[in-house]
Amino acid sequence: MAGEALARLAEERVDHRFKGLPPDADGLTVGELAAERRNLFTGGFTTPVLALSAEHLEHNLRLMARYTTRHGLAFAPHGKTSMAPQLFQRQVERGAWGITLAVPHQVRVARAFGVARVFLANELVDPVALRWIAAELAADPDFRFVCYVDSVRGVEQMAAALDGAARPVDVVVELAAGDGARTGVRTEAECAAVADAVAATPSLRLVGVAGYEGEVPRADPERVRAWLRRLVALAADFDRAGRFEGLDEIVVSAGGSAWFDAVADVFAEVPDLSAPVLKLLRSGAYVSHDDGHYRELTPFARVPEEGALEPAFRLWAQVVSRPSAEQAFANAGKRDAAYDLDLPVAQVVRRDKVVRPAAGIEVTALSDQHAWLRTAPEAELEVGDWLGLGLSHPCTSFDKWQLIPVAEADGTVVEYIRTFF
Repeated sequence: MAGEALARLAEERVDHRFKGLPPDADGLTVGELAAERRNLFTGGFTTPVLALSAEHLEHNLRLMARYTTRHGLAFAPHGKTSMAPQLFQRQVERGAWGITLAVPHQVRVARAFGVARVFLANELVDPVALRWIAAELAADPDFRFVCYVDSVRGVEQMAAALDGAARPVDVVVELAAGDGARTGVRTEAECAAVADAVAATPSLRLVGVAGYEGEVPRADPERVRAWLRRLVALAADFDRAGRFEGLDEIVVSAGGSAWFDAVADVFAEVPDLSAPVLKLLRSGAYVSHDDGHYRELTPFARVPEEGALEPAFRLWAQVVSRPSAEQAFANAGKRDAAYDLDLPVAQVVRRDKVVRPAAGIEVTALSDQHAWLRTAPEAELEVGDWLGLGLSHPCTSFDKWQLIPVAEADGTVVEYIRTFF
């Protein structure tokens, strides 16, 4: 990755654009503020403020790197989760093949920070974006780009936009996870028709098959593994038909954050094909994990001997109103916390440098800038207390904060993660 571009992030000036940061830090560079190693609770930060645990973040990065190596998987973590080039760099440093993304804007961010391999887990028919991709490929022989195709019409639109491109764009046929699922080709016969359309297009090159098992209807281990075996069989069928002739590598890719154990199991069954197979896993939410949606869904919960991810996010809000013994309000709401899957979870209360469990405190709703709290008789909560909230769904946590403090267990902030949504 481009070290110069990453280094420039530390030169950005701190100001009103960044929520929760100390007002008296205005005018400092991010690097200068980090060097001060301020404390999250006593260093002038204002509430609400989102923080990442330095220890948990490092643990999760190392755990997933070990997991993918142990199971013989290449890894392209889904960068849309964080859109944080500093985290992209750490993932690549720990052996990631590249970064998975979803839309052209995200690819532009990744390329601005020197990401050399991008897997776009989406169809791409925008002619402006396609011509930009073609220019990137022409300018950088080391740039590898792969994206989905799932229709003959889509292939035709790509071909029209890429006419005359210096390098073909690599594509994989996306197999749908089932009827009523999201994108992807519904039947193997239709997959073959899409592959034939790619073969007839000089500006495209078929390099494999892919899909997303998280969209399998009524997903359970048996249904997910059955779909993954369909995906592997499709790759084998394409190979027998000569569709991968001349490739140095065949891509077979799947893997969200809920079923990567099934991906590892089934991809271990991939037969020998005419070229080495890149078994590409794309899980991304692991980097911060969460306290809601993925807490029970993660494969590590099903296979505990593999290890355990640690929730790395905590949103600190302040109690601003205590209108009754049964109710309180904190100053964080929908603008600050993920709420699309699960509400935040009250975890700890901090008062006078003492932190204790948030017993008897429940988040029942979010307004734009308020968390509604139900308080049981045992709840010890006063106006001015800091309330630490666990969050669900990392994908909609990172996108609300442009500059996120990374704090050690004692509250010392050691760095700041910049996001680009």
